[in-house]
Amino acid sequence: MLFFMIALIGFSLFFTLRFKKPQFLLIPVLSLLVYFIIEIALVPAPFLETLKFIFSLS
Repeated sequence: MLFFMIALIGFSLFFTLRFKKPQFLLIPVLSLLVYFIIEIALVPAPFLETLKFIFSLS
């Protein structure tokens, strides 16, 4: 997974610099967000309870 994220960041930087469009820099951020949501959904507890547990940790 780490290799995939590093490759995704590299491709995003390449396309950002080549086409001069900073929107390509959103791709790694959005992919991390999607990965985070998928990992939360894989927890066997209900989704909202899992979110409450995660954000109640301090």
